[in-house]
Amino acid sequence: MVNPGNVAGGHKATINNPNVSEEAKQHSKEVLENEFNGGDVGKTKNDNKNPNNVAGGLKATLNNPNTSDEAKESAKERLDNM
Repeated sequence: MVNPGNVAGGHKATINNPNVSEEAKQHSKEVLENEFNGGDVGKTKNDNKNPNNVAGGLKATLNNPNTSDEAKESAKERLDNM
């Protein structure tokens, strides 16, 4: 099964790779414009995520000493809104 986000990401990488020919870059630009709305493939929906797993991940973020204070604050807010 092909993930559209991965395909679009590959084309974006091609455009930004200095080792790729201009012809290949142009092709990737055309594919992104024609098939992926300019590369905007959207984000995945949270509808299919298990809320308990999400909460567990947010709690782990709060207790991780390697996580920034900004990320911890964001995780706390998201957890409070659940």
